[in-house]
Amino acid sequence: MASQVSLQGYNTLALPACAEYFCSVTSEQQIAQALDYARTHNLQVTALGGGSNLLLAGDIAGLVIYLDLRGINCVDSCKDSVTIEFAAGENWHKAIEYCLQQGWYGLENLSLIPGNMGAAPIQNIGAYGVELCDLFVSLRAINIATGEVLIMDRQACEFGYRDSIFKHKYSNCYLITQVSLELWAQPQVNLQYPALAEALAAESEPTPEMVSAAVCAIRSAKLPDPAQIPNAGSFFKNPMVDAEQLKSLLADNPKMPFYSADNGWSKVPAAWLIDQSGFRGLRSGNVGVHRDQALVLVNFGGTGAELLALANRIQSEVLERFAIALEIEPRIYGLS
Repeated sequence: MASQVSLQGYNTLALPACAEYFCSVTSEQQIAQALDYARTHNLQVTALGGGSNLLLAGDIAGLVIYLDLRGINCVDSCKDSVTIEFAAGENWHKAIEYCLQQGWYGLENLSLIPGNMGAAPIQNIGAYGVELCDLFVSLRAINIATGEVLIMDRQACEFGYRDSIFKHKYSNCYLITQVSLELWAQPQVNLQYPALAEALAAESEPTPEMVSAAVCAIRSAKLPDPAQIPNAGSFFKNPMVDAEQLKSLLADNPKMPFYSADNGWSKVPAAWLIDQSGFRGLRSGNVGVHRDQALVLVNFGGTGAELLALANRIQSEVLERFAIALEIEPRIYGLS
């Protein structure tokens, strides 16, 4: 247990912030000990993983628990599928690489998404035609208040677009320690996403390994590496609009891109809205919007407060121009 620990190296935006108390855990037993300490000293608990989907707006009061649990195990298998248990501290992309080496398929479209396994269900991460919930079996979590262990299936997690029960009803209530996914035991590929299909059009028999490589190439071309330019990936969700609002938007913006979704709704690229509002490439003090990808906010040495102020400015301008409320994707901590 340490006090006043810098979290700048624990978030991909490299935002300066300190944890009042901090500990790193590698087992559920250590988590139980940390939670006992927090309860004894009446400390608020905050879980921290890969730090790729959070915005530190200020210092974090209470105890920050860094989840460093490791392990990937096959717990069930048949001819067509395998059930794999991933510890929460496993790096997402490295886990995909390991699965490909083992002949476990299905995660390729989610390659190179930053962060760790434990955060994946919270966000219901998704990319290139696949979402985590498509492969999800269950997760194991510990109640912060009571220490009780809970097993939750897909229905209990209430998954939605970049959403789950852990962002609402169970926000900051549980520490996820393990995620179970059902993967394919035989090679299959998902090329529903147009850019991915185009990238592999020359391949007569594309393999899962080719899909992963193509996704990595596409992501690397579109999104900056946080190690080079601190960022949290896509900063805003792509908003959903109903048929009536879509018609109105297209009347004023006939070239606006959109993608059909379920139940008559459509998805509008947030990057296009931000670009059209004049923010792409803009720098505001020590933070800014990436010059090539308007959906990515970047940090040039600024603070979480600066970044949040820029995000709010973008939200206000998009709302005024398009009557669309952009929703911030990273979780925000440290607001006073």
